Amino acid sequence: MTRHLLLPCLALAVAVLVAAGRRAHAQELPPNAIWLDTLDLSKMTIGWREPQAGRSVEGNSPKLKGQVFAHGVGTHARSEFMVDLKRVATRFAATVGVDDEKADSPATITFEVWVDAKKVVDTGVMRGGETPEQIDVDLTGAKRLLLVVGDAGDGIDSDHADWANAMIVVRPDAKVRPAAMAVPAEPPRMTIPPPDPRPAIHGPGIVGSTPGRPFLFLIPATGEGPLTFSAAGLPEGLTLDPKIGIISGSLRNDGRTVVKLGVKGARGAATRDLLIVGGTQKLALTPPLGWNSWNVWAWTVDDAKVRAAADWMVKSGLAAHGYQYVNIDDCWEGKRRANGEITSNEKFPDMKALADYVHSKGLKLGIYSSPGPLTCAGFEGSYRHEQQDANTWARWSVDYLKYDWCSYGDIAEHGSFLWFRHFSLAELQKPYRIMRQALDNCGRDIVFSLCQYGMGDVWEWGAQVGGNCWRTGGDINDSWGSLQGIYASQSGHERGAGPGQWNDPDMLVVGKVGWGWGRPRKSDLTPNEQIVHITMWCLFAAPMLAGCDLSQMDGFTVALLTNDEALDVNQDPLGKAARRVRLDGATEVWARPLFDGSTAVGLVNGGAVATDMTVTWSDLGLEGGCRVRDLWLHRNVGEFTQQYTVEVPAHGAVLLKVRGPA
Repeated sequence: MTRHLLLPCLALAVAVLVAAGRRAHAQELPPNAIWLDTLDLSKMTIGWREPQAGRSVEGNSPKLKGQVFAHGVGTHARSEFMVDLKRVATRFAATVGVDDEKADSPATITFEVWVDAKKVVDTGVMRGGETPEQIDVDLTGAKRLLLVVGDAGDGIDSDHADWANAMIVVRPDAKVRPAAMAVPAEPPRMTIPPPDPRPAIHGPGIVGSTPGRPFLFLIPATGEGPLTFSAAGLPEGLTLDPKIGIISGSLRNDGRTVVKLGVKGARGAATRDLLIVGGTQKLALTPPLGWNSWNVWAWTVDDAKVRAAADWMVKSGLAAHGYQYVNIDDCWEGKRRANGEITSNEKFPDMKALADYVHSKGLKLGIYSSPGPLTCAGFEGSYRHEQQDANTWARWSVDYLKYDWCSYGDIAEHGSFLWFRHFSLAELQKPYRIMRQALDNCGRDIVFSLCQYGMGDVWEWGAQVGGNCWRTGGDINDSWGSLQGIYASQSGHERGAGPGQWNDPDMLVVGKVGWGWGRPRKSDLTPNEQIVHITMWCLFAAPMLAGCDLSQMDGFTVALLTNDEALDVNQDPLGKAARRVRLDGATEVWARPLFDGSTAVGLVNGGAVATDMTVTWSDLGLEGGCRVRDLWLHRNVGEFTQQYTVEVPAHGAVLLKVRGPA
């Protein structure tokens, strides 16, 4: 959900700074020059907020080391701005630095200027309060100019950057004007294989449940039908419907049981082991896969849309590749009865019937609430009704809870105004401990998803309060700046992840999204950017909840979400999340060990120019000849002695599986 909160207490300060900006001396524009801030700034990618002509990120006149500028573009790392020079430009000039509004902050940024895919300026790291630098670049005969602001490798916090008095000088005889342009979208670096008619079983290889509580598992299988299913060695209390492949019942005992799953079809048969684990706190032993309503329907969600999502989870094939959860986000809530019991609103006339419908397909139903008095959209939260709500959700047969901080910040102790709060660790943990206890006592297994945007380094303590997954940052949107800012900030979070406890960088923004505003629209991420999205979420061992209209997925989106080789990385039962092993400007190499002894490697190019990237075996702790498989191209690429180098598209990623000597 989107939660952009205004800060009225800052209004006076902003007004003063804006007034100061009006008093700035306007530099005289040289002949045949144009200000950068007169170009179409909507083409600029930005890590936070939106760029404004003649304004900083916070809406002030650009100000560097006390000097106020009448012209310029304020942006936020990471940021890119490409200009089609049309071969008429002769010079680019600007004054660059960290805007004074972050002079006393930990901001660290870099400025780069690229001309026709060649880097000609790199300022190195610049910090708040430092003297700005002057940039002057020859553009004679050049086709394209690319302006880049980097985060210096330490995340984007406070990285407010100014291209002050930035201008492009053109030839006196120029008949055309340079124009802003989007970074060209290269063809997606992905092979879409034809459907395989042979039966195959996909999805997680391990699943857990509390004995005595309802168990539900749909065997994810593909192949030319009709398909029939088998499950040899099921633990006591579970049964299989062989026609539809649903295992249900309830475990009678703790313990670990290896079940031999089978599927038969017109083109053969396949088997696969499934480890079923009985015990307390054995949920989400692999990251949850499913769908969430917010990124497409937001406040317009209703019973019919959720039923349709369940239908399309099956029709599209997502369920056959391991996607299980159909989650309702905010805006389902009604008023409380006189006894305090929560009800659903008129859009959801019968929650139990809805859950039964979803369960009939072998899928699971998720729901949403807040520990505060109100949810983010202003509906009833669970404050002081935690056990009552947990009991109601259990009676409705809910399987997943997203628990969103929201208005709890208004009642928590030891805080200050809005998002400038500094809550104690105990206060951050308190509402989640309360709900964890309520879920433990409700009589049903419910996956517990903490949503408090990474406050207090939640990846270090989310498991201690009983969370199964937890948000590690702010809300995602379908822009490159948002996606890049999120994946680049995850380094170090991997230490807290493992079976039953996952870092959650937020929901997916592939396919057709819309956040409830009219008809769903195509994601603004390019195909290669969407490949980055799925690649990194698989490496992070993150929950993957599609947020699109499942009924409108095209072939690319389906192939993106159902790449079994990538999903096997996400669902790897070892549960080790990736760590960043190399960072070089906008390029990053990430790696995670897999249970079979191989290593999943992601090479991600955050830059606007395709580049060769290399992973060395020493970075992975390997030596000798290693075999490499490309998981998006679905092919083995060979054996290499010390390293592997591959061209990675701009805003693109390559996902590899590297296997060392036997």
